[in-house]
This record gives sequence, C-alpha cells and structure tokens, in this order.
Amino acid sequence: MVLGRERLRPRTISSPESTLHTYRQNYYWWNYWILGSILILLLIATPLLTIFVKIFEPPGSTWTHLSETLLFGYFKNTLLILAGVASCTFLMGVSCAWLLTNYEFPGRKYFEWLLILPLGFPGYIMAYTYVGLLDYSGPIQTFFRNSLDIQVTGSLIDLMNIPGAIFILSITLFPYVFLLTRASFLQQSKTLQEASYLLGKGNFHTFIRVALPMARPAIVGGIALASMEVLNDYGTVKYFGVNTFTTGIFRAWFSMGDVSTAIYLAAILMTMVFLILFVESLQRGNRRFAQGNGMNKPLVRLRARGFQKWAFMSICLLVFMVSFFIPLLQIIHWVYLTHAKVMDWNFLLLVFRSFSLATGAGTIIAILSVILLYSLRLSPFKWLKNITRISTLGYAIPGAVIAVGIMIPLIAMDHWIIDQLASNRTGLVISGTLFALVFAYVVRFMAVGYNPIDSGFQKIGIHVNEASRLLGKGTAKTLWKVDLPLIKTSLVSGILLVFVDVLKELPLTLILRPFNYHTLATKAFDMATNEMIAESANASLIIILTGIVPIIFLNRLIRSKNI
Repeated sequence: MVLGRERLRPRTISSPESTLHTYRQNYYWWNYWILGSILILLLIATPLLTIFVKIFEPPGSTWTHLSETLLFGYFKNTLLILAGVASCTFLMGVSCAWLLTNYEFPGRKYFEWLLILPLGFPGYIMAYTYVGLLDYSGPIQTFFRNSLDIQVTGSLIDLMNIPGAIFILSITLFPYVFLLTRASFLQQSKTLQEASYLLGKGNFHTFIRVALPMARPAIVGGIALASMEVLNDYGTVKYFGVNTFTTGIFRAWFSMGDVSTAIYLAAILMTMVFLILFVESLQRGNRRFAQGNGMNKPLVRLRARGFQKWAFMSICLLVFMVSFFIPLLQIIHWVYLTHAKVMDWNFLLLVFRSFSLATGAGTIIAILSVILLYSLRLSPFKWLKNITRISTLGYAIPGAVIAVGIMIPLIAMDHWIIDQLASNRTGLVISGTLFALVFAYVVRFMAVGYNPIDSGFQKIGIHVNEASRLLGKGTAKTLWKVDLPLIKTSLVSGILLVFVDVLKELPLTLILRPFNYHTLATKAFDMATNEMIAESANASLIIILTGIVPIIFLNRLIRSKNI
C-alpha cells in the first residue's frame, strides 16, 4: 500500500478494475484534498478550541460580582424561555401538522406552505412589530379610540417581559416542529391507524396512542432546533429587556470590558447547547418508530364536515395570521409611510453591501463544502467522515459564542503582527475587518451550505467520477468537468440558503462588524432600539421577502418527494 501521493503513470493493465485499484492506492491514504479538509476543520474548530482553553484561566475581576448577582437570573430566564418556547411550538406545530396531514378541509393545500413562512420572519423584527401593533399609537388602539370610543392607557398588552419573549419566539420558530412532524405523519402507514379504529378507538385516542409516539423523534428534533435558535437569539430578548446568557455575553464584552467573563458565559451557553443535542440523541437512541415496508398503505385524508371543517380551517388561519400575515401587513404599512425619506442612495448602498457580504459568504462556504465532500469521495475513511461532521457543528453553536471564540485569537494575531512590524500603530488589523465577520459566517453556517451540496454528490454517485478517472483525467479536472456541472443545482441551493441566513444574522454581525459598518439586520435593529420602528421596517421588509424564497423552494422539494 502506497502511503504517499504519486501521480498515476501510464502502464499496461489487464482490466479497468486494475486501473481503479492502482488509483485508489495512490490516493487512498493521503492527498491534497485530505489536507484541505483538515485545514478546514482547524479553521472551523477555532472558536470552540479557544473557549475550551480559556475557561481554564483565572476568572476576570467582574466574574465574582456577576456570578453572585446576575448568573442565577441568566439561568432562570433562559430556562423559562426554553421551556415556554418548547411547549408552545409543540402545541402549534404538532396540532397544525396533524390537521393538515389527516383531514381535508377548505384551504388545506395552501396552509401546507403558508405555515412555513414564519421561518423567514426574524424574531427581533417580529418583536418590535408586535410592540408597534399593540402600542398606544398602533392600529389596534387607534381603532378602539376612533371607532369604539374605548380609551386604553399604555400598551394594550405588555410584551416587554418573559411571556412576551416566549410568544414572539414561539410564533417564529414553530415551523421547525411543524415541518418535521408533518413529514413524520405523512411517512406513517395508514395500516396502524386503521387497526386502532378497528379496536374501537376514535381519532383523538389514535392520535395520542399511535401517531404521536411514532412521530416522537421528529417532534423532539424540531423542538431541539427551536431551542438552539432560542439560545442564539439576542435581538428579541435585548429589545424586551430580558437578561439571558446571550445578553450577558454582550454586557461582559462591551459594557464591562471583561473578556474572561464573556468566555465563562459563552462556555455555559455552549454546554447548554450540547446538553440539548445529547438529550435529543439519547431519546432517539437505536429505537425504531416506523413500520416495515410490508405494512405501508397510502395515506387517505378524512373529509371534515360541518362545524369541524370550519374549526380546522380557523385554527390554521389563526396561526398563520398571528405568526406572519398581521405583522407583515404592519411592516408594509410602515414602509408605505416612511419609504420616501428612508430609501435613498445610502439605503441602496446598505442593500448592496448586505447582499454582497451574504453572497460572498455563501460562495466561500460552497467552495469549502466541495473540498470536504470531494475528499470523502477520494478517501472514504471513517475518520475523514468524522472530520466533515465536526466541520458542520457550528450551526448548533450560538452566534455570540462563535463571535467571542473568534475575536480572541484574532486580537492576539493583531498584537503579534504589530509587534513584528515594530510599529507604533495600535488598534485592530484583522479583527476589525470584514475578514473576521466572514470567518464567523463560515463557522456558523457551514452546515447550511454543506447539506444540500452533500445531497447533490450522493445523487450522482461515485461511478461517474471513477469513469472519468479511468479515462486518465486527474481529480481536479474530474471535479471541474464532471462533478460540479452535475451538482450545480445543489450548489445554488446551498449558496441561497447561506445567503438568507447571513442576511438576517444579528449577534455575530453586531460583535464582529467593522466600526460604523451596517447590514440590513443591524440597521433594522439599531433603528428599532432607537425608537425609529417605522423607519426600520424598510430594511426589515427586504430581509423578510428574501427569507421567503428558500422557504418556497423547501416546500416544493417536500411536495416533489411526497413528504
């Protein structure tokens, strides 16, 4: 077995299998693609390694004060929001998924994709939209005063608290549970449900005893995704004045100037994320929740009649109105009122800057994903597969944690560069540039671009690639001429998904952006926190409309697979 990389030399061979065996000898253990994969791993693991090393250093001067006064509040508020969002997303997502899967009623086929749209509505935008809706000068109180002569002092409903944060995060994150649960319900065989009916059980008992237990992995997976988004959220809890670990990291870093305290908080938050992932994996285990192929029977929806069909339609309509349609109308109304004074050349420059940044990050992630996946095709070792899995863990890490883990080594690198140059210059060289921001985007959203590209590689298989190399083409030329043209749709999908996530990302951008550098997300958040809610709607509307594009694409993909 050859351990080094050798160029394949022309020789007399007896069969194509011999050629393929010789090729695999040359590229099996080591090549430049594997080297690239390892370097990508080290790049993406930098934030986690940084935090892991720094937590063993002595705490900062403010850690003792913070641990005695604020830490319990961070724990309590974070856990309360997690529990509240988990409960609400479960109720909303599972109930809507069950109704749309098992019953035929007016508007069902439209609600299948309408209820996914709230995913395109960032939580911080939803937060200040609802505050504006319920405010004294909002449309609801204005209608009460002018049409019904009802005077209400203050806000109609106070959302600036933990229940308000739970409500806002739940209506934006329930589609995670809805999507996965609906897919699970559609994959379940009708045979088991019919067996339940034959035993005298009604629809409710069949749902509780049969369908719900079989969908448990999907439900827990959706709740886990929603929980990780809750831990990543900064805009909603900051705007509502709720102290969580994310706001604590910002306070320790910017207000107190204590890096080690921010690291300790980031380590606790990262531990909570891993606990969620561990619990989700533990409850799933090796248990099977699906029936054998021989028991499959096509799903037949029950036709709802009378009051029932209007009740089902009303439930889905209410969820859609509250989670998307009403706040979107308010955003559009604010844009109508303020677009003339907001949309100038500076605003167009802001849009161009945001789109360019998101496109660049998406393209870089696509390139790195291709390197990772192509190295797997050349050397399919188990340890190499583990490298690619580690490289995609960044999406599970909150943005504030990644930002702290990246900022520390970059600042150290800045100091080293300044010392090497023997210059009197002070300040930031790398950490204050777009490099740090794009670096963080790559770490955070690697999994978003990696997964669709991985799916594209799996569809084309390995045989086309091997046929090209049997004809004497090298690995780089085979990738360029054969593989990339065949997976171009997956490449575009990966870039598009990363584009949307980068466009609405807030915590990372707030911490790592260059001085006085704004994106659509930071501009909308800054204007809203400065009581310019109506003006912030212009940037918010672009983020929302852009976020709808991959959601529609996702729904078409689900429908094409009959999921």
